[in-house]
Amino acid sequence: MFPGFHYLTLGAIFVLLIGSIVNLLHTEHSNLYSASLICLIAAILALLAWYSRQFPLKAQDRAIRAEENLRHFVLTGKLLDSRLKMRQIIALRFAGDDEFVDLAKKAAEQNLSSQDIKKEIKNWRADHHRA
Repeated sequence: MFPGFHYLTLGAIFVLLIGSIVNLLHTEHSNLYSASLICLIAAILALLAWYSRQFPLKAQDRAIRAEENLRHFVLTGKLLDSRLKMRQIIALRFAGDDEFVDLAKKAAEQNLSSQDIKKEIKNWRADHHRA
């Protein structure tokens, strides 16, 4: 969490969006065009803020999937089971190499939740590269 972005910027955009909707609903006919433009600007800012977070998170998910697929391939000579969901793979990345393969197999076969996977990990592998 980055306070300047997550609290200040997103909070200000949220207040602007709500205020512009209230302004639009209470405006006189002569100011309808201006109020509509302000509302449109607020909606565009809200969408920009949303997508400015979603696009990098999707790219990060793809990188995690590739890293864990490579790790599994190095350890077993096979790619990860295709039944594994992204949340499961994200949880599996914290497992040490000694338990990663067995836990990945168990997660795929039993459809374990990410929380269940994390509870199964005995040898945690820290992620020091995440911002």
